[in-house]
Formats: sequence, C-alpha cells, structure tokens
Amino acid sequence: AIDKALIDRASSLKFIARAGSGLDKMDVPYLEDKGVQFVNAPEGNRDSVGEHAVGMLLSLLHRLNLADLEVREKIWDREGNRGMELKGKTVGIYGYGFMGSALAEKLTGFGCHVIAYDKFKTGYGSDIVEECSLEVFQQRTQILSIHLPLAPDTANLFTLDYLREFPELMIILNTARGGVLDTHAVISLLREGRLHGVGLDVLQNEKLGQMTTAELADFEYLKSNDRVMLTPHVAGWSHESYVRINRVMVSKLEALGLLGAKL
Repeated sequence: AIDKALIDRASSLKFIARAGSGLDKMDVPYLEDKGVQFVNAPEGNRDSVGEHAVGMLLSLLHRLNLADLEVREKIWDREGNRGMELKGKTVGIYGYGFMGSALAEKLTGFGCHVIAYDKFKTGYGSDIVEECSLEVFQQRTQILSIHLPLAPDTANLFTLDYLREFPELMIILNTARGGVLDTHAVISLLREGRLHGVGLDVLQNEKLGQMTTAELADFEYLKSNDRVMLTPHVAGWSHESYVRINRVMVSKLEALGLLGAKL
C-alpha cells in the first residue's frame, strides 16, 4: 500500500501512475497534501469489465458452465439445464462511472431494462440507462451489478440487511472490490434460496492461502455451490486492456507535462 509512511520516505516523489482503476491502496488525501500528482486509467479496462460482467450474467442465467461440465461427463440433462432469458429482466448498476456505464453499453440489444444509482452523480440518464433514486433502484433491481471503488464509505456496504432491501433480487455480480460486499450475507441469501446466481470476480480476501477459519468456511461454501461463479480478479485484465491502460496512463502523464520533464 502507498501509505503515509511510504510517501514520507519518498522525498523526491512527484507523481504516481496506477495501472488500473482502483485507488484503495493509495492514501489519496495525503498525496494531495504533499503535492504529489497521481493518475489512474479506468478508461483502459472499462470494456473488459463490461464484457466480463455480461459473460458471467449470461452463464449464470443459462447455466452454460454447468451444462458444459455435465456434457463432458456424458450427462445429457436438457431439463436440468433449462436457462432463463435476460430479456425483460431489470439490471441495476450500482455506481455509474467508467465500469458501470460500460456495462450499460454492453447490455444494449439484450432487451433488458437497465437502471442505475450513483450517490455522487446526477444527470446521466440516457436512452440506454434510467437514472434512479436509491429507493426506486432497490425496489426494481433483479440483477445487481456492483461498480464501486473501495473506500471508507463503501467498505462492507452490501450487508445482509442492505441486500434485503432489494425485494426482487435474483442475481448479484461483483466485478469491483471484494471489500464492498459481505460474503457471508451473500451466502445467507443463497441458503435461503433467494438468489438464482452469484458472479464474483473479487473476494473479501483474495489471498486464498491466508484465509481465516471463517473465511475459508465461506469460500468452501461458495466453491461448492453450483449457483456461484468465481473468477480470479480478471474482469478488467484482458490482453487488450493491458495495452490500453498503459496508453491511457502515458497520455495523461504527457498532458500533465510529467513525461520527459526533469523531475
């Protein structure tokens, strides 16, 4: 983490470039106080995140990964793998920044209703997304896709009580940060039979070999549940985004006059 202690030791530090979008590992207020410029590149991996979320969603709705595994074992179960259509469902995008807006764009053409809530933005409603208040968003969302940075006000935001405020909720997707979603709350809803599926690209603790006993128990439940899809924090890490992220960072540093300058 780029914290106060590390920043103080870097006495000649002029700027930090973050190859990605998240700033949760940086003490941004302290960097600003010290006059250190920082750039990140959420524009670079927005399309990768949007496509990954759509891929997870379609697989969960149509049981694509599960059906594939069964057929490989010579199990030909058509009825057991009957899918659900995305058309007509209401997808709620929580956080309408680069990632959330990219998902909305990718959903165009599927015939679903796309709504969004963002605590810090207004006026983003368009022909592809309906801007909603939190209350309306909670009442209408069937498929919840989380696109929030990890910050003090978002850490563990999605608790069990909070998720119960979504009466129509059937699928949860998290391609943001594991720390914003309470894993045990998700498990509780799965055990109650309230969720058709869960797609997690991130976990509260992604160091699988360093989990606590409680975290390990939750992980074992998730990995054994066929309504859960897990990927290793790769939603924004496509071959194309790897190149695009760096191009975005270079262009931002050039615009700030930080490349080629005598620092």
